[in-house]
Amino acid sequence: MGFEQTTPIQAQTIPLAMEGKDIIGQAQTGTGKTTAFGIPLLEQIDMELDQVQGIVIAPTRELAVQVGEELNKIGQFKKVRTLPIYGGQDIGRQIRALKRKPHVIVGTPGRIIDHIRRKTIKLHTIKTVVLDEADEMLNMGFVEDIETILSEVPDERQTLLFSATMPKPIERLAQKFMKDPELIKVKAKEMTVPNIEQEYIEVSEKKKFDTLSLLLDIHSPELAIVFGRTKRRVDELAEALTKRGYDAEGIHGDLNQRQRENVLRKFKGGNIEVLVATDVAARGLDVSGVTHVYNFDVPQDPESYVHRIGRTGRAGKKGLAITFVTPREMTHLKTIEQTTKKKMERKPMPKLEDAIEGKQRQAVEQLLEVIGKGEHHNYKATAEELLEDHDSIALVSAALRMVTKEPDTTPIKLTGEAPLRVKKQPNQKNKGDYRGKRRGDRDRNQGRGQRDRGRRGRK
Repeated sequence: MGFEQTTPIQAQTIPLAMEGKDIIGQAQTGTGKTTAFGIPLLEQIDMELDQVQGIVIAPTRELAVQVGEELNKIGQFKKVRTLPIYGGQDIGRQIRALKRKPHVIVGTPGRIIDHIRRKTIKLHTIKTVVLDEADEMLNMGFVEDIETILSEVPDERQTLLFSATMPKPIERLAQKFMKDPELIKVKAKEMTVPNIEQEYIEVSEKKKFDTLSLLLDIHSPELAIVFGRTKRRVDELAEALTKRGYDAEGIHGDLNQRQRENVLRKFKGGNIEVLVATDVAARGLDVSGVTHVYNFDVPQDPESYVHRIGRTGRAGKKGLAITFVTPREMTHLKTIEQTTKKKMERKPMPKLEDAIEGKQRQAVEQLLEVIGKGEHHNYKATAEELLEDHDSIALVSAALRMVTKEPDTTPIKLTGEAPLRVKKQPNQKNKGDYRGKRRGDRDRNQGRGQRDRGRRGRK
């Protein structure tokens, strides 16, 4: 598959997991953890048995799809069949696929429970359970669902739990359902990925959009992701960027599954240069070639920050992450720096002259690309005629002027977002209030499809 060496989490996890030990892996997305649990999981599948032998529980449908794709890639050599199941997908189709007896199921908690209740999934043959991004499942209120699923799985099993952070409820979950687990911790310096340059710009809410436009003109990213705090923000940003001539589309939980897949396919194919996303919609998003991440709004917490910037700097490539911080949000920036143990470099506000220079640089690259491909030969005779009457420098300057797209300054008005408030850390007394507030602050669609709880009421 082109892997040349293991990442730290893979090097430490695979040998222990192959011995059948329970493992708690503390690692962020982008550290190679899917392969870390995927190889041992698939190696232990008995191909003589036509039954479900492994289950991976993931917080979001995007992550379930991504993990499913990765396991199918690794498992193709052994002919292991992996099936992703999640809310928003036709349940009838899923039931038919389950009848074909996949070896591994990757699913979101709500949809797995739905199938357990319909008796279309039976977990008595499971040998290995993987809980991926356990802290995110806690944030989304899935702990009871996970306990329900684990109670259906045989006691004689291997459990692998992966989480970026280790809050108390996750520790309690591990104590209850795991047997003498080995803790594997990727150091903080490895969490934020050294290939990503991290910068911030202090900017008022009103000047954020013009700042973003100038940066896009200066950097001319191949593929960029812009993160907004709310669905409204994402919709407005995508529309505003399109008005200014950028190929941009938004992704959030109000889009149905087909719409989301369509947007992601266009982004992966390079038909969209800027993807605007909420945290939840982009969690687990694995697109190679993302060169820039722009945090238009400061993320809710340090974990979200690490997940966001981890969309770039993948597979050993360089990436740039820039965060817009309003003066009243500087405390949040300090909290992020303390958690990631990395200082962000302060950058000045970009200037229009820099954007014009960036556009000219793009124009030069276009001209040189035409020369490199040999697509200019039919124009040589005309060029020679022009050179007889005009100065060569004047001609090249005129050509550049025609090719260069001047920065677009179409007036844009976005709905203002209130700055993040400094919130107290949760404790046992206020935990319920905190979690409810946090759910509301995150992409609010989690109450429906994204949180994927089926149609069950919840206290």
